[in-house]
Amino acid sequence: MRRTLGLALPVAAAVCTTAIAADWPGVLHEHPAIQYATRPTTDRATTLSGALARGERTLARDAQTGYLRPLLDALGVPVESQLLVFSKTGVQRAHTSPHTPRALYFDQSVVVGYVPGAPAIEIAAHDPQQGVVFYTIDQTARSPALARRTMCLSCHVSASTLDVPGVIVRSNAVDENGNVMPQLGSNDVTHETGHPDRWGGYYVTAEAAATGYNQRAHEGNITFGGSGSTSNQIFVDWINSAPETRGYLSGASDIVALLVFDHQMHAINLLTRLNWESRAGAAETTLRRLERELADYLLFVGEVPPSAALTPVPGFAKSLETRAPKDRLGRSFGQLDATNRLMRYPCSYMIYSEAFEGLPAAIRQAVYARMLDVLSSDAPRALGTSRVTADDRRAVLEILRETKSDFPR
Repeated sequence: MRRTLGLALPVAAAVCTTAIAADWPGVLHEHPAIQYATRPTTDRATTLSGALARGERTLARDAQTGYLRPLLDALGVPVESQLLVFSKTGVQRAHTSPHTPRALYFDQSVVVGYVPGAPAIEIAAHDPQQGVVFYTIDQTARSPALARRTMCLSCHVSASTLDVPGVIVRSNAVDENGNVMPQLGSNDVTHETGHPDRWGGYYVTAEAAATGYNQRAHEGNITFGGSGSTSNQIFVDWINSAPETRGYLSGASDIVALLVFDHQMHAINLLTRLNWESRAGAAETTLRRLERELADYLLFVGEVPPSAALTPVPGFAKSLETRAPKDRLGRSFGQLDATNRLMRYPCSYMIYSEAFEGLPAAIRQAVYARMLDVLSSDAPRALGTSRVTADDRRAVLEILRETKSDFPR
């Protein structure tokens, strides 16, 4: 029942794990059509790395946070997206604890991991063709540079990432020092995961009182004893520790940002898996299944809605909304709801991602066809929740037809 974020980031894998590409006996990322380790990348971290190498961009080191602030600024990642992981997971687990959690910052295609005092900042960037690519920046270097790290694949190619280089989102039971307690179990997380099974090993904060989210409504903010008892003392200590004076940008790990992260990271893995299978010549039955899974996921089929009305952090909500186009009525898939469901309109902003646009045209059209089928069906049956109405489905179709030029008319 738990989750971690590792760069070794901890998204959840519900399906599609075994070998796939026809007549290829090895791992998918080494397939001749993929060549993950050697093909050029075009992700945003690669673009920044080139600008630094050519002297077109510099990062001015901050005395308190090192290269964190200028890096977030250079990548355009909002500071309001901050999440805090206190479980000892990831490549810098030795520096991570309830007193020094790992801060994660993210947008639609980049995740940045930072621990005050740790030797490096971690970056995971979603390349539209090559999947998630991992980098670090040496915090002590006088001239910062992004170094690619393929060793991350030892954790980041697994069933949890659909067997492609991806991001892991997992809930873990941890002890008072942040050590994972595997004997108590763990689980990968998507927007279909029940909230009582989410956020173990994370701090969870809220902009406004969320009475429906008490200590036992999720696994965040607590540690487990050997007998299975729980305590939230670490969260009390964290809130009272003045994090901003110790190298953190804030003490927040907002619940709405966590919900968005849970949704988005699995979408990233689904996009990579479908892209790679199509390039590697997978069987038609495999491609059709993956197309259905992606289409359903983009429409939030099976989403577990909030159990209480939530208030997003304004800066985070604005950043998310500005990255998705609006229709003539001002409607957007980047607009949050956080009361009846995560997004105001039940379709993912990830449909505008470079990774989605990078799918072969025939694959995109097959995904669209499945979306049309779902949106034209009975809402409670097709979308798995009575909170999606006929008006909601109609709005989704109208927004898609106005903002996606290749969406079927």
